[in-house]
Amino acid sequence: MSSPGEYYKSLPPISKAYVTACFVATAAFHLGLYDPLLIALSFDEVFYRFQVWRLFTNFFFLGPFSIGFVFHLIMILRYGVQLEKGAFDRRTADFLWMMIFGAFALLVLSANPFFWFPFLAASLVFMLLYVWSREFPSAVVSFYGLVEFKAFYLPWMMLALDVILGSSIVPDMLGIIAGHLFYFLTVLHPLASGNNYLKTPMWVHKLVARWRIGGPQITRANNVQQESSSGVFKGRSYRLNG
Repeated sequence: MSSPGEYYKSLPPISKAYVTACFVATAAFHLGLYDPLLIALSFDEVFYRFQVWRLFTNFFFLGPFSIGFVFHLIMILRYGVQLEKGAFDRRTADFLWMMIFGAFALLVLSANPFFWFPFLAASLVFMLLYVWSREFPSAVVSFYGLVEFKAFYLPWMMLALDVILGSSIVPDMLGIIAGHLFYFLTVLHPLASGNNYLKTPMWVHKLVARWRIGGPQITRANNVQQESSSGVFKGRSYRLNG
């Protein structure tokens, strides 16, 4: 069994960077190094006081150390890592672009007062969960050891649990909308039409190459052509470790 240090080193780069940033943000908060209100999303502060950093920093605060905080970290370490090592294996730039697009989509959605939330980190994590459920739809998951079902239904089970517990469903709904938008534009629509309008920009590829993040790049074009030739898309098939 690997040590915590070895496990941390084995994490793929983007998931490792994100989970580390979220942990550091919460640790710094508990050390009294900053006030979360200074990094929360506030469009008034952004546009009238030019506090542009709020558009980025709100994605790294998952709240104080708590069960919920640990739960969200586990979601990154499970679903984010499996995505980056599975569907996005050797496609680090594409995975980074998914995170960037997801963050942008969440900001746009939050411009609606009904969807506004001061911190969108939980929504971004839930987006990872949703995309994972679409990439691994047939994987069997256990829901708190009580019931087993296919991964495709996991986001909706989590949403139902929030309703039962009386928690706000807005963060999860935002994650589902952003995740579905990404999946539709990068997988479903290209399979149906052959056109991908959300290709990873060249600057993202250059950024990944410049910093030597991840392994050698491969493309998804061949997989899309093969899947689209069958007519109807029924989900991908992957073998999950463990």
